Amino acid sequence: AAPPELQEKTLVLVKPDAVQRRLVGNVIQRFERRGFKLVAMKLLQADQGLLDKHYQQLRQKPFYPALLAYMTSGPLVAMVWEGYNVVRSTRAMVGDTDSAAAAAGTIRGDFSMHVSRENVVHASDSVETARREIGFWFQRDELVAWESGDQDYTYGP
Repeated sequence: AAPPELQEKTLVLVKPDAVQRRLVGNVIQRFERRGFKLVAMKLLQADQGLLDKHYQQLRQKPFYPALLAYMTSGPLVAMVWEGYNVVRSTRAMVGDTDSAAAAAGTIRGDFSMHVSRENVVHASDSVETARREIGFWFQRDELVAWESGDQDYTYGP
């Protein structure tokens, strides 16, 4: 089995705008190229109950109804990625929340036009948040533990 530091996990949501724009494969490809391991994925229509849990810290904000309307406007893809420093690396790969400030080469810098909510993807902001968020979106038995054949090439023997 992989050592614990290679088993860090993060949640990535491909938001409704990105699903509508057919960007799911592009997002997946970036994580695969980086060497991260996909351990769970599903396409779903999120409901308000799930989003209320996921965005519990934003529920009192004035923009929350618009965020809810947007996140329920179409299907999204929820994924769990695993690997070394995956939470921090994913945040760097995703780019700034404000698309205008997101660097070229990041997911938001390359694909996002909107400043606030329609910014292509969500990524957990800490290991603790990732653990909590993964629990909202996936049952424990939906995470697949598998040995990656490229591990020695990705991380060294």
